[in-house]
Amino acid sequence: MTALENRRPLKTRGAGWAQALARALAAAGVSPDAISALSLVFAAAGAGLFAAAAPLSGWARSGVLIGAAVCVQLRLLANMLDGMVAVEHGRGSAAGPIWNELPDRIADLLFLVAAGYAVQGGYAALGPVLGWICGALAVLTAYVRELGRGLGFAADFSGPMAKPHRMAALTATCVIAALAPLWRGFQWALPIGLALIALGTAATVVRRTRRLASRLGARGPA
Repeated sequence: MTALENRRPLKTRGAGWAQALARALAAAGVSPDAISALSLVFAAAGAGLFAAAAPLSGWARSGVLIGAAVCVQLRLLANMLDGMVAVEHGRGSAAGPIWNELPDRIADLLFLVAAGYAVQGGYAALGPVLGWICGALAVLTAYVRELGRGLGFAADFSGPMAKPHRMAALTATCVIAALAPLWRGFQWALPIGLALIALGTAATVVRRTRRLASRLGARGPA
């Protein structure tokens, strides 16, 4: 099984700006592992911004939430570029598979759990619960995918709430929550967004598990 068979399909890789940025990083000698580590820096910064948003109100809170959304997108950018530098430019290392997976799991937990603690108002007690549920389910989706790989199948990146979808939903949630001052401060966006992420991620776990069971059934007993 080749590395390309276990690579998440992303249309953005074909964009000229993405290819140019990957070329520049490779030419500068930046390793894919360092880019993967940078994604953790963005995740930690995003988690810190969510934590900072918890006691804030008004437009100050809005600005911090927008900063968290930017960190989510920078994390995804780093996730894309590390693979491009490793594969297209032949800079992968022996430890590359570890750097490709482990930072992702930590970043998912940092973003989703911290977002739960940023929930305010009457939903504040529910926020951490939703955040931890989202984080656990995100790790579980990756576990089912890697279980399939361990059994000899190509990686299953199916949704409806795979990593890019979770992060897109979290970004949209942050932007909507940042507009709360326009809606007299109603604080429903974060808990509803996290609930939708949890439901979608749970559906993804079920779907990937069923697809894996179907593959195993088609292959027959070991």
